[in-house]
Amino acid sequence: MQGRVLIVDDDAELVKLLSLVLTRKGFETRGVRSGAEALTALAAEHFDVLLTDVQMPGMDGIAVCERAVAAHPDLPVIVLTAFGSMESAVAAIRVGAYDFVTKPVDNTVLSLAVERAARHRALGDEVRRLRVTAAEAPAPLHLPGVLGDSAAMRQVYDLLLRVADTESTVLVTGESGTGKELAARAIHARSRRALGPFVAINCAAMPAQLLESELFGHKRGAFTDARADRKGLFQQADGGTLFLDEVGELPMELQPKLLRALQERVVRPVGGDLEVPVNVRVVAATNRDLETAIEEHRFREDLYYRLNVINLPLPPLRSRGGDVLILAQHFIERFAARADRRVKGLTPEAAARLMDYAWPGNVRELQNAMERAVALARYEQVTVDDLPEKVRKYQRSHVLVASDDPRELVPLEEVERRYILRVLEAVGGNKTLAADTLGLDRKTLYRKLERYAQGS
Repeated sequence: MQGRVLIVDDDAELVKLLSLVLTRKGFETRGVRSGAEALTALAAEHFDVLLTDVQMPGMDGIAVCERAVAAHPDLPVIVLTAFGSMESAVAAIRVGAYDFVTKPVDNTVLSLAVERAARHRALGDEVRRLRVTAAEAPAPLHLPGVLGDSAAMRQVYDLLLRVADTESTVLVTGESGTGKELAARAIHARSRRALGPFVAINCAAMPAQLLESELFGHKRGAFTDARADRKGLFQQADGGTLFLDEVGELPMELQPKLLRALQERVVRPVGGDLEVPVNVRVVAATNRDLETAIEEHRFREDLYYRLNVINLPLPPLRSRGGDVLILAQHFIERFAARADRRVKGLTPEAAARLMDYAWPGNVRELQNAMERAVALARYEQVTVDDLPEKVRKYQRSHVLVASDDPRELVPLEEVERRYILRVLEAVGGNKTLAADTLGLDRKTLYRKLERYAQGS
């Protein structure tokens, strides 16, 4: 059932006709003959859409609309106006009508208007439900941004809670922007090392020589500008957690040294003769396929197994369903408070666009989009116009084009791209399962995904 529609018209035959049209479209309908009956029915029962004629004896449709909207602000009202009577339509919109349909009624136009109104109501209900979820449901790890109620995230929470109190090395995997550092911080916060330091480094952010010194430290005179001894991040993180982000970018020449540090729990500073013991738990993260990197001799297999004692895969945002709206509400409240703006949430139409969009940049992209929306918002709710252009204009891809319109035809490579991404979405971001489904070897799939991510 698509929803319940209350039909108000003093013409009994028209009520029957409208009811028949909407019933065939999957709606449940109830007809009443006056405005007073309509208000009584609305007070006693739940309806998703109110459809009312304007010209009725006693209370007219404009008054019905005004009183219905006042009592039920979330109820979309559609008014039926005589052809050419734009004054009535404008009056209805001014008192809060969602839409209007002219007489004589075109069944297709009517059905589309009611379906759109019912979807508006459903989205509004979902936005309110998820707003309550975001406000009241405790974040399982008590960290900003670690939110979500989807099955995929519940699995993440469960694994996080089970591994946090161990000393095992964890490899966090997932697409860029899925929150890998947040997950690492969550592990640290729930571990026995929580009172110790959490030290993070991006392994792709500096050249090999500087990275070696950054990780393991150096002795005075080890190289130009080494004017004093310096402790590396392993020593700085002693008693706590060291987070190695983008570990797949670690230069080959440093990988044996990292492996020894993990195995022996000692580090040798650059230019030093003695090894220094360290007490550190390592959490690493990557958006690369390290098994493919091993096959291509870009990553050591023994280091991979030392890092991947426990694998924590993070799902892409596109496979997390309603989490998109929970996170959007969270970011809106955060940025509104920071900017001292009275922006409280999303319109149903904006929520629909967020749910439809594929979010290639994942949570990071959503966060940026909501910061922009709060900055641009002119009302208390973020509207479609406040969203980034690519979110506003995004249309969910369909691989098979059931149209002869040349504008809808795409190159074969684009068809392949859409299908690969659709399969990946269907399997919850599991690249191994996606490769098996597509009949590709894992290396080929990863190369294609990397090319898509680079926009080429």
